[in-house]
Amino acid sequence: MKNCGFQKIVVEKKSLENKREKRTNCKIYLFRHAQTYFNKKKIFTGWKDSKLTPFGIKQAEIIAKKLSDKKIDVGFETSLSRSKDTLKKVIKNHSECFMIIEDNRMIERSYGDLQGLTHKAFIAKNGEELYDKYHRAYDFPPPNGESLKMVEERVLSFIKDLLKFIKVNKINVGISAHGNSMRPFRRYFEKFSKEKMTLIENPWDDYFEYEVKCT
Repeated sequence: MKNCGFQKIVVEKKSLENKREKRTNCKIYLFRHAQTYFNKKKIFTGWKDSKLTPFGIKQAEIIAKKLSDKKIDVGFETSLSRSKDTLKKVIKNHSECFMIIEDNRMIERSYGDLQGLTHKAFIAKNGEELYDKYHRAYDFPPPNGESLKMVEERVLSFIKDLLKFIKVNKINVGISAHGNSMRPFRRYFEKFSKEKMTLIENPWDDYFEYEVKCT
């Protein structure tokens, strides 16, 4: 099994060795999970689990429709239900998908002690300046949480294994990620600065496509 050290295989319909189609140009389809109840209420979510709202389910269905004419062999998710449920909507259209892998190196940024607090309550107590710093600074982790720099380090480790996995097995992958873990993904593939990475917003109802040479 050439799974390149990923954390957990959740579904395996057939082995990688028995996959018939071998591509020379492979694709990564990267998308964010759809809206959750914590997103809607503007609560620091981080590693807490929060289900998709009805609107979020519709957003996941929009992503699924946009990706319906693509080929996805392997899907990636985290242990959080919002990532899993968004991927489930996407994969429903892809009978060719034969493996689902869970890897928390691409899980959402931990907000530590802020998790479960509303943005409004935090700002009322601590001010807008500190909120902005925790929310968007590159190397300023909240108490017992992660900075974006820390998230980038683990995401880059995942990307290294992902690219090896794709090139060895010549497959297309779909990745159901999170808002903050997508930032390092996009910085790596789109080649922009860490300053821009802290400012970008990632949509709930669209995807990003990257090509990997597999020859």
